[in-house]
Amino acid sequence: MLQTQDWSAIWLTLKLATTVTALLLLLGTPLAWWLANTRSRLRGAASALVSMPLVLPPTVLGFYLLLLMGPNGPLGQLTQSLGLGLLPFTFGGLVLASTFYSLPFVVQPIQNAIEAIGARPREVAATLRASPWDSFWSVILPLARPGFLTAAVLGFAHTVGEFGVVLMIGGNIPGQTRVVSVQIFDHVEALEYAQAHWLSAGMVAFSFLVLLLLYSLNPDSRRRGV
Repeated sequence: MLQTQDWSAIWLTLKLATTVTALLLLLGTPLAWWLANTRSRLRGAASALVSMPLVLPPTVLGFYLLLLMGPNGPLGQLTQSLGLGLLPFTFGGLVLASTFYSLPFVVQPIQNAIEAIGARPREVAATLRASPWDSFWSVILPLARPGFLTAAVLGFAHTVGEFGVVLMIGGNIPGQTRVVSVQIFDHVEALEYAQAHWLSAGMVAFSFLVLLLLYSLNPDSRRRGV
């Protein structure tokens, strides 16, 4: 059965995933809006940067984030000058790294939803003297709600399943940075297969429920080949 350290890892993982998902929705929505509507030449480069975590090995991303947040990195020097200390091997470091790593899983569904709506609803709202802000909240957000829900579910689930990035940035500190994926790794290293099985089975069930929820949110996705 699950031990105290397992429950601690589960709680920390849920806390991390909830925090990261909220940040991703706040940061990813304006970015997705810009990518969906801009005609700038920088759009391709920005899209490539957002999508890089999809193809980069997690250890590569974690390594460069570790350098960035380290004592000699620009972000590390900034946090030290602000009296915040260093982010590596802290919960704040996990949040920052996970936000970068899960960014495409939130930006792309929102961007696709906004692009699918098109400009026509906003033009109609403008003729009714709606401000861009009113248009977004009253027209775009309700129409793009499935995309936002998909983004939230994917961002949360992807953060829960992280291993390489969180291990590189957070290490393996009980109660502070040891998430479920790292806890499973520890059990396997210690040949504690029964404990690893309980956590792994929970992750399998969680993954199935996530996919079931996504197909429920997008009932036509199977016919579209998504």
